[in-house]
Amino acid sequence: MSKRRDFLAANSGKRAPMPGFVLLMRPRDDGDETMRIGFTVTKKIGNAVVRNRMKRRLRALARELLAERGVAGADHVLIGRNGGIERDYALLRTELGKAFRKVTPQSPAAVVDTTPAKAGTQVGKPL
Repeated sequence: MSKRRDFLAANSGKRAPMPGFVLLMRPRDDGDETMRIGFTVTKKIGNAVVRNRMKRRLRALARELLAERGVAGADHVLIGRNGGIERDYALLRTELGKAFRKVTPQSPAAVVDTTPAKAGTQVGKPL
């Protein structure tokens, strides 16, 4: 993504704030199934060297995870945050996975109760 209007439109979609970045996701609903990605890092983060380094980290993360976890036919925007440049890359990767789970629409069949139940216990009665 390179146009300002696309970034502004993505801002109206779902957002997943994480310590190192913010992920925005908005379905385009135009019939095109391609995933688009945009990156932005403000001047508040640091000088040009720091901003470009942060964008390189975000691009590498997107290259790894967008194809398997992104939403088809949607715009994704990664906004770098102040602490993102010092964070461990592996930690950023797990946070991006969490962010994708947060903004991805889930079908009712995909949501399964994973709480273990003990045999012979009843809900609401003391043991």
